[in-house]
Amino acid sequence: MAELTIQAGHTRKRGGRRSKKSSTRVDLTPMVDLGFLLITFFILTTTWSKPHATNLNMPAKGDSSAVGREAALTLVALGNDKIFYYHGDLGQALKEGRFGITGYNINGGIGDIIREKQAAMDRSYNGGRKEMILLFKPTPEASYKNVISMLDEALINQVKRYAFEDLTPEEKRSVEKTP
Repeated sequence: MAELTIQAGHTRKRGGRRSKKSSTRVDLTPMVDLGFLLITFFILTTTWSKPHATNLNMPAKGDSSAVGREAALTLVALGNDKIFYYHGDLGQALKEGRFGITGYNINGGIGDIIREKQAAMDRSYNGGRKEMILLFKPTPEASYKNVISMLDEALINQVKRYAFEDLTPEEKRSVEKTP
């Protein structure tokens, strides 16, 4: 039991009455019990943060040309926080100028490219933006941060279909030629 005891002194005055002072005793046991009850209550009622992982569905082995090429937006992660992107088939995109290099900027970055593709698909593609697929193709120069940033953009823009693929030799040559 925890207690605080203070001795009371007796004072004597000449010609006066003696007053008896009783000692003050404070029992701190209920206060300690209350503290432990509060700590226990708050520990048990808080929500523990759970790690959140993104589900990544990988396509089955086989040719990726089965994907509707008009619904595909290919993102090639380069070094120095750059992304080479093209719409649909690479050969057709190079002929029509539907390719470019961008970064992870808020304005004019890869997020804007994804939103433009979604809007174009809503206007002209049967099934709209839900049919869009992002194809991620990181180069050896790309950092882990770049790949995660591309995945974040897919989640921010609510792209439900995406896949990781290896670079083709044609894509490697195109990336090297593009300034």
